Amino acid sequence: MSAPHRPGTAPSGRRAALPADLPVALDEGTSLWSGGRVATGGAPWKVVRLGEAAGPHLAALRRAGPRGLADSSAIGRALARQLVDHGMAHPVPPPRPGPHPVTVVIPAYGRAADLERTLAAVEGLPVIVVDDCSPDPEPLRRAAAAHGARLVRHSANRGPAAARNTGARLAGTPFVAFVDSDCRPERGWLDVLMPYFDDPKVAAVAPRVVADGGGPGVLARYEAVRSALDMGARQALVRPGARLGFVPTATLLVRTRVLRHVGFDERLRLGEDVDFVWRLADLGWHVRYQPQVRVAHTPRLRPSAWARRRHEYGTSAAALAQRHPGRLVPARPSAWNLAVLACLAAGHPVPAAACAAAATALLARRLGGLPGRWGLSAAIVGKGVLADAAALGHALRREWWPLGLACLAAGGRRRTARAAAAAMLAPIALEWVTGRPAVDPLRYAVLRLAEDVAYGSGVTASALRHRSWEPLLPRPRLPRLAQRPAR
Repeated sequence: MSAPHRPGTAPSGRRAALPADLPVALDEGTSLWSGGRVATGGAPWKVVRLGEAAGPHLAALRRAGPRGLADSSAIGRALARQLVDHGMAHPVPPPRPGPHPVTVVIPAYGRAADLERTLAAVEGLPVIVVDDCSPDPEPLRRAAAAHGARLVRHSANRGPAAARNTGARLAGTPFVAFVDSDCRPERGWLDVLMPYFDDPKVAAVAPRVVADGGGPGVLARYEAVRSALDMGARQALVRPGARLGFVPTATLLVRTRVLRHVGFDERLRLGEDVDFVWRLADLGWHVRYQPQVRVAHTPRLRPSAWARRRHEYGTSAAALAQRHPGRLVPARPSAWNLAVLACLAAGHPVPAAACAAAATALLARRLGGLPGRWGLSAAIVGKGVLADAAALGHALRREWWPLGLACLAAGGRRRTARAAAAAMLAPIALEWVTGRPAVDPLRYAVLRLAEDVAYGSGVTASALRHRSWEPLLPRPRLPRLAQRPAR
């Protein structure tokens, strides 16, 4: 597994058919247009034309709502497969009680007290603890022995990727659950996650990792709603360019046979989870995120350690960019959307409206004779403008943080700086309003900006060290319409 680019195995078309009794439900971000002949949404977001024969089956899916529908007809199964592959629908299998054929692999480096709590949370399962050459191995040995876990020790510190690979090689079950030594899955976690593997395309399933909320202070309250490992409350298909581009391997359930071909890249001390998920996606496998299952994680609550960890996460950017060219670009704004935003920032709403109208007309033309194409085109253009504004604001807070801080400092004096500050701060304000964290708005915004600057400084440091500007440079694009019939 130490050779990360070893040829992998991908799910074949025949074996990838969805089981007839597996219900699927439309994703909450999927919208239907033109009488059900067009769907928007997915992972990544796209526009999909649907055949007329799919109409009744799509209507039935829509009526079923979040509980889902198992349509056993040939057209219904084909439609479900297409929608699931696009990320426009999700399997909704019922929980299945164990026992489950799973081996838990725990990479560990010191922190024996945390390991004790993790071992207690996974009691009853076969467990392999991989000690990555801790300075004092005895506390880890005692903890593993007390819980009947197998302990393996590296003779030199090789990093979490190597520790996971070592444990996976020793597992004798069809599935491996990677659980970090500071994570504690909730009771019944496998009962919910395992049924997702009924879809033969699923290689891995991740639960929601949340801060355990322990400890006093504003940083603990902030972590409870903004943990770097928390991917949110909405389930998703995880792949490059999607709303959810990766999941952390703090807790991740994986098919063992996949790991025999697609291991973790041991050259990466950070970012190995991103690389692993992206290589799985490149082979056609699905990685699913199911936030119904929660895993408690012990956060770092000392401000210096908290900021340093965010900085370290950012330092993985350049190495990942070398392995996955084009995927670490901080922003991919449409040229049309840039024109609209530039006009608005300069205080010229009429030219901005003209640019948006022109983009809408061109898109409507590409949609051909679809009913309601003008409304659909206007909605796509409006969504794109807002999305690109948010992406630029995000980049100004992170990858372009020196420019972003300068805009905040000069926000009241220059029109463009005010526009940039609004793009940076509006999403943070929306987060606070919708999430209602136990942190006042000012301190929430300050911590949010500090988190982004810490991460962005890590990206800058990695770009300088690798002499690669790809993680810092935007890549403007021309608008395109993806048209993929679902049969």
